Amino acid sequence: MPIRKLADMECNGKTVVIREDLNVPMKEGRITNDKRIRAALPTIRMALDKGAGVVLLSHLGRPTEGQYEERFSLRPVAARLGELLGREVPLANAPEDAGQVQPGQCVLLENVRFLSGEKKNDPALAARLAGLGDIYVMDAFGAAHRAHASTEGAVRLAKTACAGPLMVGELAAFAKVLDNPARPLAAVIGGSKVSTKLGLLDNLLARVDSLIVGGGIANTFLAAAGYNVGASLCEPDLIPEARKIMETARAQGKQLPLPVDVVTAGELAPGQKATVHAADDVPADEMILDIGPRTVALYEKLLAGAATVVWNGPVGAFETEPFGAGTRALAEALAASEAFVVVGGGDSVAAVEGYGLADRMGYISTGGGASLELLEGKVLPSVAALNDRG
Repeated sequence: MPIRKLADMECNGKTVVIREDLNVPMKEGRITNDKRIRAALPTIRMALDKGAGVVLLSHLGRPTEGQYEERFSLRPVAARLGELLGREVPLANAPEDAGQVQPGQCVLLENVRFLSGEKKNDPALAARLAGLGDIYVMDAFGAAHRAHASTEGAVRLAKTACAGPLMVGELAAFAKVLDNPARPLAAVIGGSKVSTKLGLLDNLLARVDSLIVGGGIANTFLAAAGYNVGASLCEPDLIPEARKIMETARAQGKQLPLPVDVVTAGELAPGQKATVHAADDVPADEMILDIGPRTVALYEKLLAGAATVVWNGPVGAFETEPFGAGTRALAEALAASEAFVVVGGGDSVAAVEGYGLADRMGYISTGGGASLELLEGKVLPSVAALNDRG
């Protein structure tokens, strides 16, 4: 049964409770990036425009559950929301205070992780949150992989439950990659460790036409192919798994190219002397920290023929210069591509945004862990609950 959508709901005169992901980065009590707040605005405005009173729920950081901690208060978020919405957004300290909202008003409940039972998905707390309004909207894709009281329990216990436009957009974008993609379908999977993305690699290999691995993950694959990776980050115990993935790719006629040249240095630190070496000529005392120019050209050619691309994880230590050239080059190639490109995962999203290329990609996901689990083929608890309520 299809997931119900806020866009189709009759909200006039009703109280709409919206679970958003407003878990923004903070420093000394100030918001350093309000991207997640801005991403939630269309959903909030939709409910207000439909004549509803709105109660917003979110977590922030990782406080000790059930205990108030000032540094994890949503007070700065409420203030920023008020600025962006052009109306006051009071902060309610308790669920019952948040429920007293009139049509056209918007109130933010204090950090749901200050409530005992949130992370344990306590049914009593889920019922309290669900009972705050007439319609419960799950819009926090970034928290959809957590079976918490506000993300899963309340969805199941609400009078009416539906998905907000942000959640709908995220699921639609990943469906275009996983369910019925335009082909050829390519995946670029980077990051530091194979162990954190083994399920992802296995699931994607069964779906894609080509698979590019980068970052520390590529080092383990190079070692599995018999190359000496010097002092690079590598997981020797996962070499058999990497070898198995490469053998499966060959047997299925799928492309899994490895770097042919790499950028190395003595340590990962700013201002290091970066040297390009052939993949089979890495010095024993140096680390692979980026892909080289010939590898960039190889990957660009492969991606140029793709109709759909999913990218999760950088191909080098892009945050430390001079080891970001490979990641930047691939980002620019994908931005110029006619393929539908979905970028998920915090580091790859940060790279694309840092290069000013976000608006040239097909879709930028707001959920790191959630997008990763979707690509692994897992069913997100919040999505399962929304499907059941559909």
